[in-house]
Amino acid sequence: MSEENANPNPSDVPPDHLAVHPASPHFEAEALQRGVGIRFKGKVRTDIEEYSISEGWVKVQAGKTVDRKGRPLLIKLPGEVEAWFEDLGEDPPVAKKG
Repeated sequence: MSEENANPNPSDVPPDHLAVHPASPHFEAEALQRGVGIRFKGKVRTDIEEYSISEGWVKVQAGKTVDRKGRPLLIKLPGEVEAWFEDLGEDPPVAKKG
């Protein structure tokens, strides 16, 4: 991490809890428009539907199964979560626990 990212501007790190579904109370269109990169258990993932950095979990689709309203069923996976805004270039500030 570079010197300039040691104390990032709060608007330069993604929220602690974010969801992609508009009906969720954790949905933030502005954050999603910027592009949020997610690293879960040390591996970059692109299939995350919702995450919580402080609680240490992500939610991903459970195959092609859907609920009665046609939304995909999600499973919650525990582990270390890191997030960053992709629009900040090569060395963005990373939001992580601790």
